[in-house]
Amino acid sequence: MRTSRTWWSALLVCAAVAVGAACSGASNSGAPVTATAAGGGPRAGVGPGLSDARDDFKADDGRLRVATTVAPLSSIVLNVGGSLIRVHGLIPDGVDSHTYEPRPSDAEVLGRADMLIMNGANLEGTTERIALQNLRDPARIYKLADHTLAGDDPATGFLYDFSFPRSDGSPNPHLWMNPLYAMRYADLVRGWLTEHDPDHAADYQENYDRFAAVLRALDGAIAVDRLTVPVENRKLLTYHDSWAYWARRYDWHVIGAIQPSDLSEPSAKDLVDLITQIRRERVPAIFGSEVFPSTTLEAISRETGAVYEEKLRDDSPPGAFDDVAHTYIGMLVEDMQIMFDRLGGSAARTAKVPVENTAR
Repeated sequence: MRTSRTWWSALLVCAAVAVGAACSGASNSGAPVTATAAGGGPRAGVGPGLSDARDDFKADDGRLRVATTVAPLSSIVLNVGGSLIRVHGLIPDGVDSHTYEPRPSDAEVLGRADMLIMNGANLEGTTERIALQNLRDPARIYKLADHTLAGDDPATGFLYDFSFPRSDGSPNPHLWMNPLYAMRYADLVRGWLTEHDPDHAADYQENYDRFAAVLRALDGAIAVDRLTVPVENRKLLTYHDSWAYWARRYDWHVIGAIQPSDLSEPSAKDLVDLITQIRRERVPAIFGSEVFPSTTLEAISRETGAVYEEKLRDDSPPGAFDDVAHTYIGMLVEDMQIMFDRLGGSAARTAKVPVENTAR
C-alpha cells in the first residue's frame, strides 16, 4: 500500500497544536491506530544449498509442489520440506497480502501445485478464491492459523484490536511473530507433507525436529533479552499491527499502530491521541516498516521526540533472495536487535541464534 502520505506532515502540525488543548481532556485509552499485513516474497527464505527447492513447478520430478503465500510461511515450509519439495510463494515482498490481487501467473502456478499452504485468518485476501478455481485438488488448501488457535480467549485464542476489530469478525492474523506459534505451523506442515508423501515421513520429522530446536532456542533467547529493556520502555508503536501475538508471549505492551482497520490513513483525532499518548508514556522509539516508509511516523517522531526506526519487519526477511539470513528466523533475529537496542536493551543472546535454514 504505497499511498502518498506527504500531506500528513502538514496535518500533524495542526494536530500538534490541537494536542496542547486536548492533553488534559484527551482519553487515556490511547486508541490503538493499527494495521494491515504486508506480503512476503516469492519462494522466499531459501538460502544456499536449497536453491533447487525453489521452482515455478514446470519441472515434474516427483517432488511435492507446494504453493505458499507470504515469505515467512514459505520459509517455515521450506525448513520442514527441504530439498524433498518445491516451494513457490505467491505474494511478493512489499505487497499488502490483505489486498493482493492474484496475477494470471498465480493461476498457472496453482494449476501445477499439489497443495496450497496459507496463513488463513483472512490474511490473504482473494488468494483462496483463486486457489479454489485453479488448484488441481481444492481440498488441499491448508490454513495454518485456523489450525493453531481457536476462540477469542485473550490469553490463548485469537486477538482483536483496532485494525482487526471483533465486529468485523477477522482476528489479527500475524501468529507467526510468536516463535512458538511458528513451531506449531511447522508441525502442521510436517503432518500435511507426510500425508501426501508418506515415504518421506521420517525425513520430514527430522527436518521438523531440527527446526523446532532452533525455534525453542530463539524463544528462550528473546525471553532473556527482553529483560534487558527497562520495564518502562517495553512499549511498542508500529506502522502496522503485526506484533500482538509476540507481545502476548513476551509480556509487552502494544500501544497501537498507524494504519486503521479500513486500511486508510489515520484520522486527525487518531494522530492527536497517539501524540498525546506517546508524550504521556514517554515512549522512546516508534517503529516503521522496511517495506512501507511512513512520513506519518516521521512527523509523529518530530512532534514527540521519540526516535523513529524504519526497518522493523513482519513478513519480509532481510537480505537478498539467496542470503542465508533471508529466512523467518533471520527476520525475527534482526527485529529483536533493532527493537531492543532502540528501547534501551540488548539482543545479545538472540543474535547468536543461527538464522540459516535447517532442512536437508
